[in-house]
Amino acid sequence: MAASIIPGAEPYSATGDTRGALVLHGFTGNPQSMRGLALALADAGFTVEMPLLPGHGTQIEDMLDTTWDDWSAAAENAYAELAARSDGVVVVGLSMGGMLSVWLAEHHPAIAAIAVVNPLIAPPDADTLGFIQAMIDGGDEVAPGIGSDIAMDGAVEAAYPGLPLRATLSLFGAAAEVEKELESVICHVLVFTSLQDHVVDNVSSQKLVERAKGPVEQVVLERSFHVATLDWDKDEIEARTVAFATAVLPPRS
Repeated sequence: MAASIIPGAEPYSATGDTRGALVLHGFTGNPQSMRGLALALADAGFTVEMPLLPGHGTQIEDMLDTTWDDWSAAAENAYAELAARSDGVVVVGLSMGGMLSVWLAEHHPAIAAIAVVNPLIAPPDADTLGFIQAMIDGGDEVAPGIGSDIAMDGAVEAAYPGLPLRATLSLFGAAAEVEKELESVICHVLVFTSLQDHVVDNVSSQKLVERAKGPVEQVVLERSFHVATLDWDKDEIEARTVAFATAVLPPRS
């Protein structure tokens, strides 16, 4: 039985007009890191869904046996439900949530746009993957966590303190598949890229910018680290995302 949800990590829904916005959090994180963006979209009139992805937002033991199949299925279900009651959908994601956004766009050309913050696209090299596998083979299940990579003093991401290793390998394996299909992204794309990111290499953002076939805009963030949605540039991210989504899906008159 799953543990209770971490305070602030609850999923979020808001009923607005016929424009849908799906908001997706990152790996070992939860909706706390994306709540500001979700609220900004809701305030702009969008109908918003921000699910809590399987294994996240409770205790790390709940995540140990989850995989990309679980997280992508949850994102797929949330998208399908939102699309069924919307005239159009934009998908917004941070890190793994950005990767899920790209994956959805690859499989659903009807998606109007994606806005991603430091998305994971490019998997690490074979040596890194081998090191993780060696840790697992040696009996380790959890490594030190990657959460709260934030430049601003006092800002904290309510992420797990550890990194589930088997889940991490599943994530990296899926990244390789998502990277192969980047040319299938034909929707509008907004990419926020932190110059200093200690979790995801900037090459991931660049691959998306260079290979997506839809119109692409990139915003470089000079002050924020990986979890930019909680960092110095959070207000700019929220304002630009709302403006971007509104331009792609204007409200009905």
